Amino acid sequence: MAVKYGKFEMPSKIVLDEDTLTPTFARFIAEPFERGFGHTVGNSLRRIMLGSLEAPAIVSVRIEGIPHEYMGVEGIIEDMTNVILNFKCALLRRLPTDEELNSRDVRILTTVLEITQEDLDDNKGQVIVTLGDVVENAYFEVINPKLHLFTVTKPMRRQVDLKVMVGRGYVPAERIELHDRVAEEILIDAAFSPVRLVSYAVENTRVGQDTDFDKLVIDVVTDGRVSPVEALSFAAQIGIRHYAAFNQLKEHLIAFDEGDSSGNRDHDEMMEKLALRIDEIELSVRSANCLAGASIETIAELVSIPERKMLEFRNFGKKSLNEIRAKLSEMGLSLGMDLSRFGITCDNVKDKIREYQETRAEAAEATIIEDV
Repeated sequence: MAVKYGKFEMPSKIVLDEDTLTPTFARFIAEPFERGFGHTVGNSLRRIMLGSLEAPAIVSVRIEGIPHEYMGVEGIIEDMTNVILNFKCALLRRLPTDEELNSRDVRILTTVLEITQEDLDDNKGQVIVTLGDVVENAYFEVINPKLHLFTVTKPMRRQVDLKVMVGRGYVPAERIELHDRVAEEILIDAAFSPVRLVSYAVENTRVGQDTDFDKLVIDVVTDGRVSPVEALSFAAQIGIRHYAAFNQLKEHLIAFDEGDSSGNRDHDEMMEKLALRIDEIELSVRSANCLAGASIETIAELVSIPERKMLEFRNFGKKSLNEIRAKLSEMGLSLGMDLSRFGITCDNVKDKIREYQETRAEAAEATIIEDV
């Protein structure tokens, strides 16, 4: 037998703020949550994104003829310590492939770097070697191909071997375990985590006439090895996988009340309010005339308009705005409301309210006929 639980308000979809979206930044908005669940969900997703997502990173560098990192190299301006620090900034993204590459697999990327005198002459005696020059591989996409690695001042031909591993978090060089290490191979610290910053905020939001539900806003910044949308998606999948392990403890199933009947009542109550005509509520003559001049006939049309746009109406001032705010507040409404859950938008508000009024009139007429 199932244990019956009451309804939990949950988001029906996650909104992506398109105005602020970039390849490395995204803002996600999810509402409504039951009170407290905004922090519960937001904090867990934040911790997973910061510490548990995987990405490739260079874990060792071998440049032919350079035995260790504590030395200068003839024909290269930078010493090897700076060159290794530059390699740590490399950003590689996994490309889709049928071949599996797990966290312990190592991919060796080999390139023969050849700088001729002609190249030096064409570049005024200095050739800048970038990450794109030494990474050419079908398994990885280079996010920052113009990353400066070192500057060559003499003709040279050297083989460059890079070992790339997929992992998570930050792993210092002394903790990296590589089999079959070769001479001249230099291990480097690996920053696997592709997420640079995650912040979240919890705000109040309205469900029906209650305003103490949670709205979760999550900002995600990545370094390009994964997109912000991928980061949130991966974190959610990781979280679900871990919670599923505890599902084996269940002794009884929970039957959640979806709240259909109460939801229908709330829907009907809200639609009744939205269908009211402006002349059915007590407004001053000045405010009523301003709304009439703007062709606003019903409460639904009124609440779908943002406050800033109201002040653009002719002869409409702050005194009228404050009066309308107060009147709508008494009704549990506000300006600029999102009515999408009722299928109402700014473009179809008149048609939707007209349909509702016609449906209600038909229902009332049918009731009268039944009574007769």
